[in-house]
Amino acid sequence: MQYKASGAGEALLPGTRPERLTLRGRFVTITPLRREVHAQSLYQHTCGPENDGLWTYMGAGPFADFRAFEAHLENKAASEDPLFFAIVDHSDGNAKGYASYLRIEPAHRCIEVGHIVYGPSLQRTAAATEAMYLMARYVFDDLHYRRYEWKCDAQNQRSRRAALRFGFQFEGIFRQHMIVKGRNRDTAWFSIIDREWPERKRNFEQWLAPANFDKTGRQRVSLSSLNSTAEPVL
Repeated sequence: MQYKASGAGEALLPGTRPERLTLRGRFVTITPLRREVHAQSLYQHTCGPENDGLWTYMGAGPFADFRAFEAHLENKAASEDPLFFAIVDHSDGNAKGYASYLRIEPAHRCIEVGHIVYGPSLQRTAAATEAMYLMARYVFDDLHYRRYEWKCDAQNQRSRRAALRFGFQFEGIFRQHMIVKGRNRDTAWFSIIDREWPERKRNFEQWLAPANFDKTGRQRVSLSSLNSTAEPVL
């Protein structure tokens, strides 16, 4: 069914909650997080001293050992909001990261993507980008949400660049928003709204298309450049 974006003057109905389902792409599968299935692979790809930096801006981690990480993952797998999914790389079948939907507000058709952890072998790959595309597509095309949010520590420049690359619009800084691991967190807010999604979707699909990569796998056109020309809808 073709979705028409919400507009002024129309009756706005509540949405539905995201389900624990599987989203399959060309490079990755997004699947409900399960400790017994994904813990070992995720620990291998995201933990250890060489990966401590992945957890700098997260609410938990780094972890002392596999048992601590397994307990952390079990809590996440049981959660309804945030609702967690593992990101399984088709190249070898391993879960190399996870992400979640959170602050799920069906009454307002508003939802956030967050708690994103990508292991080094997933970072800066087509698989990593496709994961975010699949999650956004489900929110807008299947659930018909009006607003898709991205928030991060304002000091997390990598996350802020990623949000812009994926087509989110910067909205501002919430000062002294949280205390995380005993320190202040100012939070940077970003969003995509439903009227912007068709263009963002086309840009994702153009970037992910096989024709956008040469024989060595190098991109011909960057996703940042595609999204940089997109005007925010006010």
